[in-house]
This record gives sequence, structure tokens and C-alpha cells, in this order.
Amino acid sequence: MIFDSIFFENKHFSQLRQLLSKQNYSKILVLLDENTYQHCFPILEAALGEQFHLELIHIPSGENYKTLATCQVIWQKILDYETNRQAVLLNLGGGVIGDMGGFCAATYKRGIDFIQIPTTLLAQVDASVGGKLGVDFKHLKNMIGTFQEPKAVCIHTAFLKTLSYEELRSGWAEIIKHALVADADYWQNLQVKHLTEVKNWDAIVQRSIAIKSQIVRKDPKEKDIRKVLNFGHTIGHAIESSSLARSNPLKHGEAVALGMLMESYLAKQKGDLPNAELIKIQDYILQLYPYYSISTVEQEHLLSLVKQDKKNESNGINFTLLDKIGIGKINCIISIEGLLEALDYYKKLA
Repeated sequence: MIFDSIFFENKHFSQLRQLLSKQNYSKILVLLDENTYQHCFPILEAALGEQFHLELIHIPSGENYKTLATCQVIWQKILDYETNRQAVLLNLGGGVIGDMGGFCAATYKRGIDFIQIPTTLLAQVDASVGGKLGVDFKHLKNMIGTFQEPKAVCIHTAFLKTLSYEELRSGWAEIIKHALVADADYWQNLQVKHLTEVKNWDAIVQRSIAIKSQIVRKDPKEKDIRKVLNFGHTIGHAIESSSLARSNPLKHGEAVALGMLMESYLAKQKGDLPNAELIKIQDYILQLYPYYSISTVEQEHLLSLVKQDKKNESNGINFTLLDKIGIGKINCIISIEGLLEALDYYKKLA
């Protein structure tokens, strides 16, 4: 496992420099989009200096480009650079860059090294850790992919200063998830009314990484306890996918926040989560995340997407729910009728 290779970098990226020098790669490729090229690449380039020659691969930003078609562009560019298996790909960006870049690296000539350099809060606390890689297919989230650990993860929280409030809020949803499924004390520490109140991002990011790493160590291929990290994602992924048809689709964390709210309701209905704790979760999420109106037509689409969720089993929809705040519960089978009830619960919160 690579958890000892999660580096918290200073402005000099000294640990990354040391790793690149030690490995003596034949080529150093950098995958980025227009945002990270403008805001983050100059920082990385200045830190690495002239010692390392960097070959750039540009792709457009956005979840709608997380496809096999974009992978073909990336693979072609890697090939154009006459890249052999002794090369490394630096994925400089958010979750889309990390998931797709890692997938392309893991499959190019049966695998070259890749290093995740997450630039968003979402990627720093979640997407870059745990070795999940892949792309969307037919508007289904992460349908094509694999598990492969990066050579290293280099986290520079100063990159968070380049993010909009909406991007920070998206990442915050995964932080909420970590607390709800694994750490009640952490949940209490997150009770801020506005993310501008957060002063020590290093401490927050490190705590979330520690929670996720501890879980993934026990179950790297998601056969058992790692499923707890799917809390909020069964409904959340469906909402995110269906929102892609809108001119202003939801960000991943925004959809997951709504998923956590509805899945908390399901936990209460099953008799596990106390109603008082559901109210606490409900009030906090509605305070931070805007209400999302779900039409009748969109609801039908949501149901079809949930039925396609890759975690499902033959006897129903497989959810991760909560026993109580701080304790997640995997393999909870919910009927379509139960799911409809959760959607009705959310609609009444408008």
C-alpha cells in the first residue's frame, strides 16, 4: 500500500523533487486542464525548476469530459511523446483529472507510474486516496475503471486558495461523509456555518485522509468495510448523473450532500438512526447546500440510474446507511418503495 507515500508538500515540493530524482524517469508527463494550467501549473513548474523537463497533456475541465473519448486523446498524446514504461504521469487537478489520468496511466502499455497532485478539496480528501480509477460511461458514474495505487500523492493545501466557494463546498461534502460514517467527534468539529470559518485546512485534510486510509487499508478492493465510504453516493451519483442534462449541473459534492440527507432518512426509517440525529444532519446540510428541485420526469430517470448502481445485488438496492452519527452500516438493502419515500421526504423540505 502507498499510504506512507502521501506527502504534504511545502511551496518547494521537496518530497516530490526527491522522488522524481530517485526514480530517474525517462519522461515526466503532466495531465492538466485549463484551470490547473493557469492557477496551479506555474506553482509546480517553479518548484521543480529546470532540473525536470515536463511534457504537458491538456484536456478540457468538467465531468462531461470524463469519458473513454477523452482517454483516447490522452493515450494518443502519451504515444506521441514516444513514452515507454519507465515514464511517469503527474495528474495535476481535481477528481476528474486524478481518476481519468490514473486510469490512462494504469492501462498504457499495461501500466506506467502515476503521481496524484490533487488541486481541489474534493480530490485532496477523497478522490486521490484509495486507488480507485476510471471514467463515466453512458452517463453512469465510474462504470469503467480499475484499482491501482499511485506512486505517491502530493498534497499542497495552498492550491485550495485558487478555488471558488462552490468548489470548496463540494469537497466539504466528502469531509462530512468521513465524519458521519467513522468519527462522531470529527463531526462536532465540522459544525461551521460558513467555510470561511475554517482556518487550518491542513488539519482537516489530514484527518479525512487518515479516516479514509484506515478503512482502505483493511479492504483495498471494496469487498467489505470499504463500502462504508459509499454513504451518500448511491442516490448522490444518480442525482449527479441526471443533473448533467441541465445547463448548470450539480457538482459531485453537492449531489453527495443531498444523497447523504436522503440516505440518512432511510437509516431512520429502518429504525437505526435516531430521529434527533437525522434532524441534526438535515439542518446542517440544508444550511450549507442549496435545495435542488427534482421533477417527476427526473425522478423516473433517478430511479433507473439507481437500479444500475454497481453495488447492487440481485435482491435489491445496496446502500450504506448509518447506525448513528459516527458509525456507518454497509449492505443495507432498500426497496424501490423505500427509495421513493426518501425522495418524497426530500421534496417536502423545499
